[in-house]
Amino acid sequence: MSQEQWTAVDRYITDHMVAQDAALEAALEASARAGLPAINVAPNQGKLLMLLAQLHGAKRILEVGTLGGYSTLWLARALPPGGRIVTLEAVPKHAEVARENIARAGLSGAVEVRLGNAVDTLAQLEKEGQAPFDLTFIDADKVRTAEYFAWALKLSRKGSVIITDNVVRKGGIVEADSTDVNVQGMRRFYEAVAAEPRVSATAVQTVGSKGYDGFSLALVTGDPR
Repeated sequence: MSQEQWTAVDRYITDHMVAQDAALEAALEASARAGLPAINVAPNQGKLLMLLAQLHGAKRILEVGTLGGYSTLWLARALPPGGRIVTLEAVPKHAEVARENIARAGLSGAVEVRLGNAVDTLAQLEKEGQAPFDLTFIDADKVRTAEYFAWALKLSRKGSVIITDNVVRKGGIVEADSTDVNVQGMRRFYEAVAAEPRVSATAVQTVGSKGYDGFSLALVTGDPR
């Protein structure tokens, strides 16, 4: 198996099961023109997020890490009337591109992009009484993922779902002595989840156009507050 074959399979899946439309394609094109890193979720992964949110009946969604808003658009499409997403982005340029992409898709009324350090904006959400969120998607810097998870749990309710991306790091998570700060950050995340009695969680390895990685899924089973 090779990266070329994984990418071809992703393309086959997308061609048959994931309808790309003008708004989604424009979001990717605008992000590329602006020089944003091409680290957005793949189309089939975006649709998986949408389906998970729909299956869960999520009305309030929190996203940690907006980038150009591609995953945000997928999640927004899962919302019922009156639903809302708050998405957090630390880089001003990324937030600007995301807002433009969201507006172009006609979803500005359902999506709020907050600019700032995620730990600070998460604390502000708690202060404002924005909790609980039904579903959280964490896809930000990997060094602080354990902190983001702790905040996501605090801003959840019993029955909420927390999805975390990039949890395999090309298999690097098994290397205890890794010098990669992202690997070590994700290992801290695993340790935090394993020690948390209020969630039931698992992780899945994935291969595809984005390479070898994976995501975790955690169900909040106890009262997080």
